[in-house]
Amino acid sequence: MIEELFQRFEDRPVAARTRGLCKRFGTQTALDGLEMTVPEGAVYVLVGPNGAGKTTTLRALLDLTVMDDGTAEVFGLPCVERGADVRARIGFVPDSQDFPYGGLSVDALLAHHATYYPAWDESYAGELGRQMAIDGRQRYGGLSKGEARRVQLVMALAHRPPLLLMDEPTDGLDPLAQDRFQALLADHLADTPTTVLISTHRVHEIEGLGDCLGVLRDGRLVAQLERQRLERLVRVRAEVPEGWAGGALLPLPVIRRGGRGREIAWTVWGESAAASAAFADAGATVRQVERLTLEESTRALLAMPEAS
Repeated sequence: MIEELFQRFEDRPVAARTRGLCKRFGTQTALDGLEMTVPEGAVYVLVGPNGAGKTTTLRALLDLTVMDDGTAEVFGLPCVERGADVRARIGFVPDSQDFPYGGLSVDALLAHHATYYPAWDESYAGELGRQMAIDGRQRYGGLSKGEARRVQLVMALAHRPPLLLMDEPTDGLDPLAQDRFQALLADHLADTPTTVLISTHRVHEIEGLGDCLGVLRDGRLVAQLERQRLERLVRVRAEVPEGWAGGALLPLPVIRRGGRGREIAWTVWGESAAASAAFADAGATVRQVERLTLEESTRALLAMPEAS
């Protein structure tokens, strides 16, 4: 592992942490010794393909799934021993729309949900509902996926929890609703001190939100770092001589190899100037060095060789 790709945030207060978290479902490994740290006040984006262990991670923090090994804590509280206290501090948007009270109207469902949270802000819930264009008279069980998702966002936000867990929060939202969600979340964070953990494989839909990134592959984090550090992840486009073997001489870690023939597009870990000089010294003619978007960075890190 490239050490610079894994920050442990030891110098910051921690909102959520897992240590050595393991979970198997039959022969399938969902989490394989997960070590994750979510700094307090961060918007932490946990990315990875379907089946990487994202939902299991969130359920571990809520103590909704029994782990095989390891520990999880929220604001210093152990999630297993203090599950009720932990859940009281969390607003949760689940990946699934299944809900046992589907026969209730949206207004009745929200009123029922509010009874579990003494800090529920009825006025704020109403404002969120208006912003998300929710019709409280509709039966929850008859809502579309996108409509149900908007209701779940109100349920998660209206008691102003110090920690939000959001599992694929933009799933089912049309582009207009996605924009509305991002604006609503930004306003919420500006008004209410909150740590956010978003799990998703739709990175392009939350491009502007995250300030910390965790990349999950096969139940393990392959990277965890502040977003500003991703400026060191650059793609070098260059022309190389026939039979070029200079890549083995590069002093920078190679994250991903791409391109075709003599035209290469390699992603490396290093400053732009250092990357350009390293490729030139290795005999390549550098055409361009560019920073990556959050989605491009995620794809590169997920494709990173196991030995990196």
